[in-house]
Amino acid sequence: MPEPAFFKALGDPNRLRLLARLACRGRPCSVSEMVACCPVDLSVVSRHLAALKAAGIVEARKRGRQVYYSVCFPKLLASLRGLADALETCCPQNRSTTGRKRNVRT
Repeated sequence: MPEPAFFKALGDPNRLRLLARLACRGRPCSVSEMVACCPVDLSVVSRHLAALKAAGIVEARKRGRQVYYSVCFPKLLASLRGLADALETCCPQNRSTTGRKRNVRT
């Protein structure tokens, strides 16, 4: 099950944008590459990436003077799967009705 810091890190729209951009890029990116996706300045983007790193959602590697961030997919997926498993275990009666046709009126 994910830690509260995991949800706190994902609770900000700019952090979600940064995470989505990193995931779509499929490669490590520097802070200056990431700044275009959010309506905030470079220092704020850097702080958002640091919060995602602290939550274990992204990892950072320093190359020279630049820090490159990438999505830590195994941990992110494990956390989300853990949450889904916990919900299915505790609340089986509330599972989605995927695969069933619903009567929808238009």
